[in-house]
Amino acid sequence: MNETLIGRVNGHHQENNMENLSLFEIVKLGKSATQPVVDDWIESYKTNRDSALLELINFFIHCSGCKGAVSSEMFRHMQNSEIIRKMTEEFDEDSGDYPLAMAGPVWKKFKLSLCEFIAVLVRQCQYSIIYDEYMMDMVISLLTGLSDSQVRAFRHTSTLAAMKLMTALVNVALNLSINLDNTQRQYETERNKSIGKRANERLELLLQKRKELQENQDEIENMMNAIFKGVFIHRYRDVIAEIRVVCIEEIGMWMKMYSEAFLNDSYLKYVGWTMYDKQGEVRLKCLTAVQGLYYSRELNARLELFTSRFKDRIVSMTLDKEYDVAVQAIKLLTLVLQSNDEVLTAEDCENIMKVCVLWDCASELLKDWESMISLLLDEPYPGEEALTDAQEAALIEIMLCAVRQTCECHPPIGRGPGKRVLTAKEKKTQLDDRTKITEIFAVALPLLLAKYSVDPDKVTNLLQFPQYFDLEIYTTGRLEKHLDALLRQVRDVVEKHTDTDVLEACSMTFHALCNEEFTIYNRVDIVRSQMIDEQIDKFHRLLEDVLQEGEEPDEDDAYQVLSTLKRITAFHNAHDLTKWDLFTSNYKLLNSGLQNGDMSEQIVAHALQCTHYVILWHLARVSEGSASKDDMVLLRRQVRAFCMMCQRYLNSISTVVKEQAFTILCDALLIFSYQIVASGREALEPLVFSPDASLQSELLNFIHDHVFVDQDEDSSTDDEAGKIEALHRRRNLLAAFCKLIIYNVVEMKTGADIFKQYMRYYNDYGDIIKETMSKARQIDQIQCAKTLILSLQQLFNEMLNDLGCNFDRSASAFFGIKELARRFSLTFGLDQIKTREAIAMLHKDGIEFAFKEPSPQGEGGPPLNLAFLDILSEFSSKLLRQDKKTVHLYLERFMTFQMALQRDDCWLPLISYRNSLQTGADDDTLSVISGMSSRSSARSRRSKPPAASKRKLPEGTYALNQESSCSSSDVSMWVNCEQSGPHTPVMMSSPHIVSTVLRDAKKLRPEQGYMGVYSMSNETPHTPLHSQVTWMMAQKQQQERASLQYGKMRGHIQHTIRRGSGLMEDDEEPIVEDVMMSSEERLDDLNEGMDFDTMDIDLPPSKNRKERSELKPDYFDPASIMDDSVLNVSMF
Repeated sequence: MNETLIGRVNGHHQENNMENLSLFEIVKLGKSATQPVVDDWIESYKTNRDSALLELINFFIHCSGCKGAVSSEMFRHMQNSEIIRKMTEEFDEDSGDYPLAMAGPVWKKFKLSLCEFIAVLVRQCQYSIIYDEYMMDMVISLLTGLSDSQVRAFRHTSTLAAMKLMTALVNVALNLSINLDNTQRQYETERNKSIGKRANERLELLLQKRKELQENQDEIENMMNAIFKGVFIHRYRDVIAEIRVVCIEEIGMWMKMYSEAFLNDSYLKYVGWTMYDKQGEVRLKCLTAVQGLYYSRELNARLELFTSRFKDRIVSMTLDKEYDVAVQAIKLLTLVLQSNDEVLTAEDCENIMKVCVLWDCASELLKDWESMISLLLDEPYPGEEALTDAQEAALIEIMLCAVRQTCECHPPIGRGPGKRVLTAKEKKTQLDDRTKITEIFAVALPLLLAKYSVDPDKVTNLLQFPQYFDLEIYTTGRLEKHLDALLRQVRDVVEKHTDTDVLEACSMTFHALCNEEFTIYNRVDIVRSQMIDEQIDKFHRLLEDVLQEGEEPDEDDAYQVLSTLKRITAFHNAHDLTKWDLFTSNYKLLNSGLQNGDMSEQIVAHALQCTHYVILWHLARVSEGSASKDDMVLLRRQVRAFCMMCQRYLNSISTVVKEQAFTILCDALLIFSYQIVASGREALEPLVFSPDASLQSELLNFIHDHVFVDQDEDSSTDDEAGKIEALHRRRNLLAAFCKLIIYNVVEMKTGADIFKQYMRYYNDYGDIIKETMSKARQIDQIQCAKTLILSLQQLFNEMLNDLGCNFDRSASAFFGIKELARRFSLTFGLDQIKTREAIAMLHKDGIEFAFKEPSPQGEGGPPLNLAFLDILSEFSSKLLRQDKKTVHLYLERFMTFQMALQRDDCWLPLISYRNSLQTGADDDTLSVISGMSSRSSARSRRSKPPAASKRKLPEGTYALNQESSCSSSDVSMWVNCEQSGPHTPVMMSSPHIVSTVLRDAKKLRPEQGYMGVYSMSNETPHTPLHSQVTWMMAQKQQQERASLQYGKMRGHIQHTIRRGSGLMEDDEEPIVEDVMMSSEERLDDLNEGMDFDTMDIDLPPSKNRKERSELKPDYFDPASIMDDSVLNVSMF
């Protein structure tokens, strides 16, 4: 390649004996001033524009990380699209890194140098070269083509370059606009002079200048339109978040720089749409992009429609999970409120005023602990209004939040990325603040507790402060007397209150103070032991009296037992009370409740919870390895006895008791399942407790009776808040049982009774059921598929019981089952190789069920369950083509020759199912698509010839299903499997089954040829250890033939590489990937009601004498990067 050599480095020309550097190397080094480098290039362009332009083209190619170079020959004879394709083939495939994606100061500086180079290049060329209709045309065309590449490095680099080029052009356009206005004003001034004073020559010069400026403005307008439509429109929704950030950042710059042209709804809508982006960095850039616009009161009028349309979205972003996004949303709304105090409602303002956000602007005020304590403890001055009860509660809560924020130094749950590593300065500040908090509140907290001891809410918040104390300060600061005062107040609160939240707060306070690392431990432990001794002794006395009476206890006795049991349970949650042997007492109490049936439901519920804690603490001791054999035997007996007790309480008349027993039983079964022996804890194997069939059935019946109920049937509450709370309880019950499924505690087939409710209770439990199906599929795909088909069979049988065997297939019940099957089918995803055996086993079970029962009409009639084949056909599209043939052969085992000839309506399910198995039989590309990897590119095929014959299959894809009725994982082996029951005669093979041999490439449609070679699976190749199954050989032969035909097809399919590949982003090696969100086959509702077509960039009136680019249709799936809420957005 005849490459122009640049000889200016470090501000001076190199000597002849020094190595000349390329333009890319000079910019990368960053040691030379940018303007002299640009000036040198301009001089070379004036001398030989082709050579200089070739250097600039290679500059952008090398900035993308491509090792290839464009030669003079390629530059003269090849189109940009051909050059890009050639560079794609020569791209380095050993690494997915490229300059913009590399870390380190060198590459960070390179990005800045690249942006500066483009800006200076346009600035230095703005008076001549950019209007020569050559240089800018070539650069814009190249960057537009690269930005449409499937190579991430090309796409990212060219998008950044194009956006910076656009920003530079906007600046040129702004200058032209100013000059044009000045020229027009001068012209009007001169023309308005009297004839004697008017200078005609000056008028002609001004007129000529105005014409030239107008033409230049037209040129710039066309260039900006070309970039905006060719690059921005496609890349602002790119699959790569960094590319979307670049686009949003630059459009924000355009609107601020040249508001007359860009600050309107046609461009603001792109920022508004992108506020729904799934990536926090993109949402953050949207907020910062528009913040600068609200600072200017002159621009506020142009933002009214944007504000009204996206105000709710911005308000919701104040609760964003990304802390930085939430803070910037608050700042933006503050600016909005300053510009128009009527924009935000009272509800909006309430969402804004959060403590965690005030922290950034008022942290010193929030750390003024002394003033807050003074407001709470001191009496108001004469004439001063005292704080109301609500104000005191709010101040205590603010004080607690501020203390927590100070000590933890990370945002609240759900408002940020979680804990982060603190700097040395932040750690020192944290320690100093914690010391100050301890010194202040160690003295004040006992006084505050004494004043508010009867208020449960205030006490609960106050008791959380000791968790943030530096306990060493009690000793070093000689604050032991204040510690004693605190312990007395906490003990007093325990005696006064029976509220669960207050008691648990007291328990956590003792837990925080009872730290063996500090010298105060003995002092606190003595108080704790005395208090627990008193409570347990009191409980034993009360229990003995209740059990000896043999009759229903009076209200006073019941209250004393309940309040004491509440205190013990709350402390047992955080403290080990094993030495007091509470299991025996609680078991007696629970057993008495079963026998007499007169025990208070609250007493039973807390006794169950307390016994659960006893067992867990016992398990913790045994797990330490120091327990004796007797301890292990005792714990085993206790676990079994307690589980039986909970099972018996499932039939209680009290809903509270039943739900408590169910939840605790599910937790106990999960804890003492086979998971307990994991991680080297084999010694605990004797403790394993697995539920038998009767217990599993009882748990499942409980779910049916108490979870899958309609809101109208739940008569426990009538108010809306109560209904929400009831739904929350039912969701917890369902989640408890679903955990047993995904951890293999109960058989997976029990999930069929859960999965069949997916559609009916989608709004209430859809997320839980869907996640359970997903986890079950990860455990065992085949068994999960069998469970799904079982759930459909159960619904089908229920429908037969309700409607009879002669039901109408247009009935809503049948349609509901069919729709559920469709939803189940979608959960298997697009990877047919991964789900191949599971889908095939699903069809096998479905076929057997359809022909299981004989015809109620006698011989010659359709089988009872034949209509189930209509439901089963929803899964046919998930079968590979060759598997459709195998399933069809298996279907024919159950068919008689007469069945194949039937055409009556009652036989339509069979006809429909057979047709679904034969659909796509002529589409030979299907098996090729499913059988290949999703990682390929033109360049890799160039350097590495295909070797399909060496291809290995995903390991375990065809693993043997031990629970299957067939002994082989080979789907085709079903045809030869021995069946346990009698079968109808086997009919002859269908003549519709076609060969699996790949057709000649010239017969393929362009999109077929492209998909056959480029669409590939994400699975990593492996080879099963067992022998190749027969039905895989046909596919392997197909791929070998496809490889042989590759050379012939390549020229035919290259033109389709630009769009529609359907490949998705992969972070492992971003070499070739889809540049859009999804395929062109899906348009979402986002475009409905929107002015989606972008207006031309319309600067002051122009002649539009030349249009360089043409907007190509571009379809995308906004759900791939945007939240669901954006789908209902209507735009300007």
